[in-house]
Amino acid sequence: MRRRQLFRMAVGATAGALAGALLAVAAAPGAGAAPATAGSAVTVSGRGEFADMKFTVSQTEGLTDRAITVSWTGGTPTTFAGNQFNTDFVQIMQCWGDDDGTHPDNPGPPRTQCEYGASPTTDRSNWPGNGDDDTRAVVYRAKPGHYGQDDTYGSTLPYGLGEVPFTSVDGTVVTSGTQNNRFFNHATTNEIDFARTQADGTGSEIFETQTLNEAPQLGCGAPVTHADGTVTGRSCWLVIVPQGHLDLDGEPYEDRTQVNAGSPVSSTNWKNRIAVRLGFNPVGASCTIGAEQQDTIGSELVAEAMSSWQAKLCASGTVYGFTQLGDADTRARITSGADTLGFVTRPLGSDDGTTAPTGTVTYAPVALSGVVIGFNVERQPGSTATSEQKALEGTRFTSMKLTPRLIAKLLTESYRGSPWGAVKTVYSGGTATLTAAQGYGWALHNPAGLLSDPEFLALNPEYANQSIPENPSTDTDLEVALGHTDAARHLWNYVLADKDARRFLAGVPDDDGMRVNPYYSTNADLNPTGSAFTAARDDYPKADPWTTIPPGSAEATVKQGMTDFHPYVDDMLLAAQHARRGDQLWKSSWDATANPPVWKSPGPQNVGQRVQLVVTDAASAARYGLQTAGLRNSAGKYVTPTSASLTAAATSAKGSPAVVPVTASRTGAYPLAMLVDAVVRPGQLKAAERKSYAALLRYAVQAGQHTGIELGDLPLGYAPLGRALRGRTLTAAKSLETYKGVGANGGSTGSGTGGSAGGSGGAGATTGGGGTDAGTGTPAGTMASPSAGSTAPRGGTAPDVITTAGGLTPADPAVPFRLALPVGAGLGALAGLIAPFAAGWRPRGPAVALFGAPDFVRRTTRRLGGRFRR
Repeated sequence: MRRRQLFRMAVGATAGALAGALLAVAAAPGAGAAPATAGSAVTVSGRGEFADMKFTVSQTEGLTDRAITVSWTGGTPTTFAGNQFNTDFVQIMQCWGDDDGTHPDNPGPPRTQCEYGASPTTDRSNWPGNGDDDTRAVVYRAKPGHYGQDDTYGSTLPYGLGEVPFTSVDGTVVTSGTQNNRFFNHATTNEIDFARTQADGTGSEIFETQTLNEAPQLGCGAPVTHADGTVTGRSCWLVIVPQGHLDLDGEPYEDRTQVNAGSPVSSTNWKNRIAVRLGFNPVGASCTIGAEQQDTIGSELVAEAMSSWQAKLCASGTVYGFTQLGDADTRARITSGADTLGFVTRPLGSDDGTTAPTGTVTYAPVALSGVVIGFNVERQPGSTATSEQKALEGTRFTSMKLTPRLIAKLLTESYRGSPWGAVKTVYSGGTATLTAAQGYGWALHNPAGLLSDPEFLALNPEYANQSIPENPSTDTDLEVALGHTDAARHLWNYVLADKDARRFLAGVPDDDGMRVNPYYSTNADLNPTGSAFTAARDDYPKADPWTTIPPGSAEATVKQGMTDFHPYVDDMLLAAQHARRGDQLWKSSWDATANPPVWKSPGPQNVGQRVQLVVTDAASAARYGLQTAGLRNSAGKYVTPTSASLTAAATSAKGSPAVVPVTASRTGAYPLAMLVDAVVRPGQLKAAERKSYAALLRYAVQAGQHTGIELGDLPLGYAPLGRALRGRTLTAAKSLETYKGVGANGGSTGSGTGGSAGGSGGAGATTGGGGTDAGTGTPAGTMASPSAGSTAPRGGTAPDVITTAGGLTPADPAVPFRLALPVGAGLGALAGLIAPFAAGWRPRGPAVALFGAPDFVRRTTRRLGGRFRR
């Protein structure tokens, strides 16, 4: 433990110092006013050999750590030399700095300030790069004759072999070893080394923009204060470098059987670069230091919305902190009398062994989203593929249909490739035979993974004839979050609501003979434990005890089990992020040279070969640009999570708070929609606290229901609440302010509309005693329309870095922390030193003054190399 703490201190201090140093460069000399916010896509043209190409970036303003789309037209189809990209491909990177003045018609940064060149340093047998086009390596020539040669770097080195240095925003210069340097490496970089152009001259890639949290060496989003007092985030650049098929003399490459491309940051290739300015939201809090703070806690499903709303709510003079907690933990805290507001998707007292509290409880709907199956699957056509399928090689599948039974197969680790090594292929006399370990005969005739399952292919014929490795890092299970959540309960309820899925869990094979992994069987006679698996649950257990040394790892001495093959993630946001990057969480590479020898991750999946399936939420999927599966609803329709389908499902919501059933009856209803309610016990609060929470509720259902990308908007992945739900919340807000009952400080408080016992509840209901006082009718006053013309202030700044507090239940994952604002290198390093010890406590009062920011709270997760994401 001490070693881990020291490591976190060192990493935290480094990251903190980097972030703090940004203040020295954030003053933006000569900046008289904040630049205008466009929030629109940008299209730019290439030059020279690439003059006919046009590149479109889907979003260039209001950026955070999220996915954007880079697409292009007018290109020449990509060619390959073996498995390596050879000609006519595109490379994309993120850079920092001012315009270097080399292209007046297309301003852009110096090449030394771009995050690029972190390709794998080991196990490159299947990597599509040649060691030059995927690194910063160059060959010096005073007068370059070929692309990839450089007229600046390498002049003093043998044979002119050099590297283009990388300069960090803090001034540190890396001159050697840039392929795996202190700032970024293959596991952490967001660069796209290879993006192909299709036969029709078009192409598209999804790129993850990173803030100073994820990439402190770039400093994107560092707060910049302008002369008029406005604060914006430090802008950065998206740089696109097309690689062609002509050499510097304008003639085609002489030898097309080998890769001729060189580094995109070489002086020769850099002349063709296309730059697009990226506007970032300011990283840090804009609320007044020392302002009143109101804490909120609860469901991950509202986290994206709260991180957007917090900024605008600062204008009210109150800082609304948010701590993401387990759902049951949130209900327990509110039930036990915590003086805070919680966000829940099920009522207090609904967890096993709990009862609802006595006294008044107020529920108010604030957000409508849902659980989704997100995927990032790229085409890998096999030998039997049609010419049309082969022409799409490397492109993403954009749709997928799933039934409850298919999801059950994934959740129960029932595909043959899931208990890795339990079924092996034995060759004898030229014949291949599958053999199973003792107790795993059930897997012999099961498909290796989802993408080869006949049931899946019947629904998704476009996936036929693919040659995708089906192993623990691809399609044999779903990447899921650790811990107990209402989202998990909702997904299991969806499975159990289907007859075919229930029969499969009970041991009845599907139409093609596939059987459930018996450790997940709800039939005690089939389950090796002697007890039936309980599928009505709120977590994702790894019930199969299989362990082995994986096949092909002869030197390995440490066995792996199901939690190694299929690791958990901390939350659904991180699941979506991993899927976007193609991260292989399975540590499948044995490193015998380490001391002691260990299993290591081979790094992200190669471009064009990514296969990721995750359970996440609609907002996180939208943030990271994941495709989402169409799920079969009770009407037999396959529906994806859209604003319309979420709204259709919400019409079936019942109870208080309103719970959306997985059997929502409308034809267009998305079956995993979930309504998030705010819950508060007014009797536990002071009058000022009730008034403050009422203001939060009003914002959430008025200006906060305007869908958009600006701070204060409702993020993508949520559906705006309908008028009836908003009306109930406004009524609940009024009841909070006028509550008459026993307050937190004793005695009667307020003077108005406390709830009477009895009656029928609904969303926005206030319950008292044994009954409910439904929040019905038209609220007094005029309800603001959730539109661009809302009365809420727009523009301005808001927190992008948010402090995380502890408090997760023992069964939930402990989430590492980071501190909110960079206030100079010294304080940044101090913050980094303190952060690792923050678990279980929340900085208040003096901590706010020390770090120069209100206590914004939200989920955070540490990234490899000590880098963080919001």
